[in-house]
Amino acid sequence: MKKALLLILLVASVIALNAQNDTTKYGVVIPKGFTAQIDVVYDKVGDWEGKVDIYLPPNTGKPTPILINIHGGGWNHGNKEKQKGFGSFFKNKMAVANMGYRLVDVAPAPAAIEDVRSVLAYLVKNAKELNIDVNKIVVMGGSAGGHLAMMGGYLGDNILFDQNRKDLKDLKVAAVIDKYGIADMVDFSVGPKPYKSAVRWIGKKIDNVAFIRSVSPLYHINKNTPPTFIVHGDADPIVPYSQSVELKKKLDEFGVKNIFITVEGGEHGKFPQEKQREISRSIISFLKKVKVIE
Repeated sequence: MKKALLLILLVASVIALNAQNDTTKYGVVIPKGFTAQIDVVYDKVGDWEGKVDIYLPPNTGKPTPILINIHGGGWNHGNKEKQKGFGSFFKNKMAVANMGYRLVDVAPAPAAIEDVRSVLAYLVKNAKELNIDVNKIVVMGGSAGGHLAMMGGYLGDNILFDQNRKDLKDLKVAAVIDKYGIADMVDFSVGPKPYKSAVRWIGKKIDNVAFIRSVSPLYHINKNTPPTFIVHGDADPIVPYSQSVELKKKLDEFGVKNIFITVEGGEHGKFPQEKQREISRSIISFLKKVKVIE
């Protein structure tokens, strides 16, 4: 009898969970009332299609903040389909745009940056239809994705890598979340210990320091740079911890709001689960402080 009762309770809990949440074909669990637009084509370059998955909270009549998520992978691998973990943003009624971009096998630098800017342009152009607050766009990424998130946000109204700007007068980001990203591509690609993936991504322009600076977030920082949340493990074997130290230093120099969390003994994103939860809470707190969410 007890076993039967436990089985009934288990089935009931599963039914209740399914009633509250839905799961997309890529395994992203979204709360009840949210809608998903999967594989939306935001741009086409030759035979390549740039796709983004957009998750939208219920329309209450008030435009919602949106997070653009950018996967990592050294600019040569990775995809949006394996990106999950948006629960804390969904809980705070944020929309999420999980994007794919051109990897180096399709096109070298600055293609991936152009794609981030194209997603920004797509969201702004379709803001009314998507019920997005264009003044509350956040860009987040880890590793190479962190680099692209910073580039997307730090360029501001600079049209340097804009392919789909056209008649848009304003293209800005409210905040950047940088997880152990590359801030200085010069040091990372032609410095004392050049990273092979960076050299490959820069491609034929590897001897052009001016170009490498142009695709480096560090050299785009100014007093109008969006508030930035930084997290980095001080034992990172891939992206040197010093990259984030220098980033914070430059942000402080220009008076840009920022939070820098050091994960002691942390490697390249391989942080303990409790630390991951702490970082997620800190990100939400940061977004509240910069008034992206209430």
